[in-house]
Amino acid sequence: MIKNKKTQDNILLTASYLFLIILVFIVFYPIIWVVAGSLNPGDSLSKTQLFSSDWTFEHYRYLFSETNYLNWYWNTFKIAFGNMVLSTLFVVTAGYVFSRYRFKGRKYSLMTMLVLQMFPSFMGMIAIFLLLDRTGLLDTHIGLILVYAGGAIPFGAWLVKGYFDGIPKSLEEAARIDGAGHFTVFYRVMMPLSKPILVFVAVNNFIAPWMDFIFARLVLTSTEKKTLAIGLFDMITGKSSTQFTNFAAGAVLVAIPITILFMIFQKHIVEGLKAGANKG
Repeated sequence: MIKNKKTQDNILLTASYLFLIILVFIVFYPIIWVVAGSLNPGDSLSKTQLFSSDWTFEHYRYLFSETNYLNWYWNTFKIAFGNMVLSTLFVVTAGYVFSRYRFKGRKYSLMTMLVLQMFPSFMGMIAIFLLLDRTGLLDTHIGLILVYAGGAIPFGAWLVKGYFDGIPKSLEEAARIDGAGHFTVFYRVMMPLSKPILVFVAVNNFIAPWMDFIFARLVLTSTEKKTLAIGLFDMITGKSSTQFTNFAAGAVLVAIPITILFMIFQKHIVEGLKAGANKG
């Protein structure tokens, strides 16, 4: 009986490893294929070879010398960084208020934010376009940052609220007994204890604009204000735009900052996600 159970456990373990190996292959094969495409000569990805003796960095040189890729990169970085700062500020303060304070309309506000998460963000594209146009923020980076920051509040506030709910209120009460005010309690007590969820929110709010195309295309119309998503998309659209290998090279460079962020903050991201989901 014990031998049969041990055999079953070994079979299950082997099957699990096989499944993980297949999953890794499914995830990494497209990535390897895009990297190989960026190193292959020519413009067509259909002729890409994973192992070739003709690999070249010509497509990367073309991006930096023949296009406005550096400007697109800088625009995207500005928007992503600005959104990270503003969204994290909005999300963390909103989550703290909903977690620690009781006020009229609190319950309905939380339910409203929960309901808003059920609808795709692009459903409000027309309203966003008209609002930015009326306020003079259309075709500006700050207008796009405000769109991203506002859209991050519903989900982020719920997540951060769940994390703050798990921090004992006795810590705040002790600080107030020592004479600390509301801002001191928030900055000196809550923030140091919230590092995992802060990192998770900040990294996610940096990545969202970096990868977004829909709202960037809607808000930004000037050539000099393009982001990476818009600039790379223009390379492969239209009858005469067939720069697929240049697009692949640009996509590889786009992925580098995101990969580095995940590698550096992986521990905090996982901890923040688990804590925010389980507490409260």
